[in-house]
Amino acid sequence: MSSFQNKHILIIVENLPVPFDRRVWQEANTLKDNRAKVSIICPKMKDYNASYEVIDGIEIYRHYLPYDARGAFGYLIEYGIALFWEFFLSWKIYFKKRFHVIHGCNPPDLIFLVALCFKIFGVRYVFDHHDINPELYYAKFNRKGFLYNMMILFERLTFSTANYSIATNESYKEIAISRGKMAEDKIQVIRSGPKLDRLKLLPPDNQFRKGRKYLVGYVGVIGEQEGIDLLLESVRIIVSKRNDIQFAVVGGGSDLEMMKQLSEKLDLNEFVDFYGRVPDDLLVAILNTADICVNPDKPTEMNNLSTMNKIMEYMALKKPVVQYDLKEGRFSAQEASLYARCGDTLDFANKIVQLIDDPELRTQMSTYAYNRVLNELSWDYEKGKLIRFYSRILFN
Repeated sequence: MSSFQNKHILIIVENLPVPFDRRVWQEANTLKDNRAKVSIICPKMKDYNASYEVIDGIEIYRHYLPYDARGAFGYLIEYGIALFWEFFLSWKIYFKKRFHVIHGCNPPDLIFLVALCFKIFGVRYVFDHHDINPELYYAKFNRKGFLYNMMILFERLTFSTANYSIATNESYKEIAISRGKMAEDKIQVIRSGPKLDRLKLLPPDNQFRKGRKYLVGYVGVIGEQEGIDLLLESVRIIVSKRNDIQFAVVGGGSDLEMMKQLSEKLDLNEFVDFYGRVPDDLLVAILNTADICVNPDKPTEMNNLSTMNKIMEYMALKKPVVQYDLKEGRFSAQEASLYARCGDTLDFANKIVQLIDDPELRTQMSTYAYNRVLNELSWDYEKGKLIRFYSRILFN
């Protein structure tokens, strides 16, 4: 493989800080390990407040961003502030050391505006397509209209500006071709495979079971489309019949406090622990203790076509999964998951109970899960695709 020595790559990500954004951090380290210089612009958030730091040889520039914007006006403010800092910091980095590529990670689909300023200097723009924003907007607000059409426009402009695009799955690749009008040979599918050296298999820690026999785990963002309200309804159904299962919800997001209030309203506080956003070691300890893990993502088009990192992280820790029957979720998990009818909280609850009460099935599914990640989906498998793709980007 080609060495990227003397090449400088600027990665811009708005919605999560680095190194907390694990996909971006894996990509950055893979490029750095291949001797590229890597700089990153990202927001400040809880536990990631340094304006500038160097981690593992990667320069990270963080900027202020309002927390957990809600509503169209809130997002307008967030995006405006983010763009200001992305412009400012990009020029600061460029004058310090010229970069050859801007690697823009959505959401939102506005980073192309920054890239446009540098294309006249020969800088190439790589669009790393993390979320399909029109579908994400509809999932959040359940309406189309002017702002939805603006999302379509920004997506189209992003693809027309990009020299190359990275898709997280085949569904996103098809969108890049059909909606983005991008040539297929300019698109590379690179999945967000988990790193097995981070997700280590450990003995269970029974403190997380809170004295109960079983633990069901969830990790991920807690927002409008993640379906934690559906999960809580399934928990309510389960605990009305038995009291030997504890539920651990790990993650932060705009709806965290709302979901805590809903849990209290449903009288589930004794059975559901909300841990918030936690360090990796605590997250891994909780998931290692879980008997099964869940993905209650709502059956929206956004969730149907998106690959969720949490599923592969569960599988990397040898956990069988329960989720709603969505296209890309089924592709990732295959035989490592049971699939409930979309939006049917009773069926979801029944699938959880079925797995809890069938240890032989759990063992069979967990073994399949780990082997699929190990042999097909881990970052060790995916990172070669990134290096080969960047060889084309930098040297063609």
